[in-house]
Amino acid sequence: MTKLDLTEYESKVVLRNLRIEDYEALAAMAVKCFPGMEPWGKDQIESQLEVFPEGQFVIEVDGELAASCATLIVDSDLHSDWQDWKKVAGNGYIRNHDPGGDTVYGIEIMVHPEYRSMKLARRLYDARKELCRERNKSRIVIGGRIPGYHKHADRLTAREYVQEVMDRNLFDPVLTVQLANGFVLKRLIPNYFPADDQSRGYATFLEWTNLDHVPAPTTRQTSVAPVRICAVQYQMRSVESFEEFATQCRFFVDVASDYKSDFVVFPELFTTQLLSIIEARNPAESARRLADFTPQYLELFTDLAISFNVNIVGGSQFAFENGKLYNVAYLFRRDGTIGKQYKLHITADERHWWGVTPGSKIEVFETDRGPVAIQICYDVEFPEVARHAAAHGAAIVFVPFNTDERTGFLRVRSCALARAIENHLYVVIAGTTGNLPFVDNADIHYAQSAIFSPSDVDFARDGIVAEATPNIETVVIHDVDVERLRRHRRRGSVQNWRDRRTDLYRVRFEHGGEVEEV
Repeated sequence: MTKLDLTEYESKVVLRNLRIEDYEALAAMAVKCFPGMEPWGKDQIESQLEVFPEGQFVIEVDGELAASCATLIVDSDLHSDWQDWKKVAGNGYIRNHDPGGDTVYGIEIMVHPEYRSMKLARRLYDARKELCRERNKSRIVIGGRIPGYHKHADRLTAREYVQEVMDRNLFDPVLTVQLANGFVLKRLIPNYFPADDQSRGYATFLEWTNLDHVPAPTTRQTSVAPVRICAVQYQMRSVESFEEFATQCRFFVDVASDYKSDFVVFPELFTTQLLSIIEARNPAESARRLADFTPQYLELFTDLAISFNVNIVGGSQFAFENGKLYNVAYLFRRDGTIGKQYKLHITADERHWWGVTPGSKIEVFETDRGPVAIQICYDVEFPEVARHAAAHGAAIVFVPFNTDERTGFLRVRSCALARAIENHLYVVIAGTTGNLPFVDNADIHYAQSAIFSPSDVDFARDGIVAEATPNIETVVIHDVDVERLRRHRRRGSVQNWRDRRTDLYRVRFEHGGEVEEV
């Protein structure tokens, strides 16, 4: 009997790290696995290999690329909702990979259709688990498709469908495999990938716990609701055009985005810089001419908020509405929506020089980092406004200001500190510096931008989270913990909000005929 050549029957399966030479085969496999979806670009793969090569795995079968997965490590404190995979994964570039993070995050796994009977996904999941153990991370988090859902969407909700899959009454090509590999379904995420028609836009949020994880030996109070804030201390200077002004604004938003800020705050009426290109007979006419730039201003900051993925408090700008001039602060959310807060209290100079009309409503804005409020400069000097904001859940008050000399600045600063203490809030002040020669009522500026907190042992010394050097163009960037405010309100050395004597006094607000007392 002829001796069999066993090499004719062998298949060689190799698990290894991805190499850039694999890109063409990887892209071709992605087209097979995800029809109609754009595969990773070569620049994204190059970035993944530069940032975290150890987390990118492929499997070869007889020298052919058969499966792959992409991975990074993140700090779960910064990604508590996991709603936006593009944000968590840096749009595939994984530049926000954090070796010191606590969570391994899987952004993609795929198995070539010709090799799906070989349980290759299990090998990739095992590789991730081993990576998690080796690096002593607490868990693996993934957002998975449910590509079998479209076959049952006419009779089952997404929740009912995944329950049927978990009960093994239905088979899903992705979820069934993930459950079999030890992942636990935590919840459903709607609108995760709207273009994924098979999943009807849904994704599953799944987690695998590393039972071998050893926590750090030292205990610390963990920041559980961090918000990163960038306050711009903006230098006023003459400009030749709106485009030159826009270039300066874009620079600061870019800086805030580079530092992964959640909010960037510009000063009050920093747009008066544009008065240097306006010819008018008097300040009142100049202000109304400045309001003509409002559509361009709105378009600019909406684009910046979306492009740089940051919420922008766009200082304030004049708006001419129904024959009246208002000083308006706009909130440009990174999802493209806009809110606005009219200045409520008008200074004597604003009335005299520009003829500004006060607004009549206090807003609290919902954002992806919780409720916030805006008080334009002089407004922060009236404690009732912040009290209303606190009563409606605001944890951060942004104060764009514009003061001409130090005494005016100190009024804003002192009152901002007081509002933080009275209402258990963070208060952010952002002002202008520099000069605008020959521009009436906007010629000189004094500022020291800062972030303030309540004054207690849980917070920074003197209630100053961060503070800029006075009168230079710069930014202040710092994290604040919103959850710490809630704890402070309950367990602080003093509880100003709880200890108000509402049996003796209340603040009464009127909005559109409705009366509210707090």
